[in-house]
Amino acid sequence: MTDTTFGEPDFVAPKSAPADRATAGPLDESEANAVRPYVDLGGVKILPRADLELRLEIEEESKRVVAVSLDYAGSTLQVQPFAAPRSSGLWHEIREQIVDQVSKQGGSVKANVGSFGPELIAQVPVPGEQPRLVRFIGVDGPRWFLRGVIAGAGAMDPDAAAKIEDLFRSIVVVRGSTPMPPRDLIPLHIPATSQSGAGSLPS
Repeated sequence: MTDTTFGEPDFVAPKSAPADRATAGPLDESEANAVRPYVDLGGVKILPRADLELRLEIEEESKRVVAVSLDYAGSTLQVQPFAAPRSSGLWHEIREQIVDQVSKQGGSVKANVGSFGPELIAQVPVPGEQPRLVRFIGVDGPRWFLRGVIAGAGAMDPDAAAKIEDLFRSIVVVRGSTPMPPRDLIPLHIPATSQSGAGSLPS
């Protein structure tokens, strides 16, 4: 069985990614330096750095890890890796879905172009609190799509944004060879306690 089992979409959207993605990130596993002390979370690998805290978001019913949240330099970056077609991108379609979801929640969304290309800046309602300003970023890679949600200082301050964007760039996506339908979440898992570098990331 190969990826062609799932077919290509009728509308083939171009991939959305920085021109230097293959060298500056986010990287595919095949492009990354294998000897660097990454923390292995399954679908993504994170490079430890000072003052970086990692949290795994776990779905209550299934107990599966559904997202990785990284607290760094006054910002929070939530990342999710998804399977994608080999020759087309998902970010165009997913941006439309985000606009629809935020609008239905009573929030507002503005399209923007940032260092990764098209992005969304949203005011997301929070029960009992002021609306939260967040940035949705996305990069189409080889057979994967990596979505990021930036909250905190990196959503509005240029200097903080540069730091959290550099963190997003440092992520390695591990698509694996298992056939998966496009848009399926690439499995994530808790890192092994013996994983080299894991102790550098407080949880």
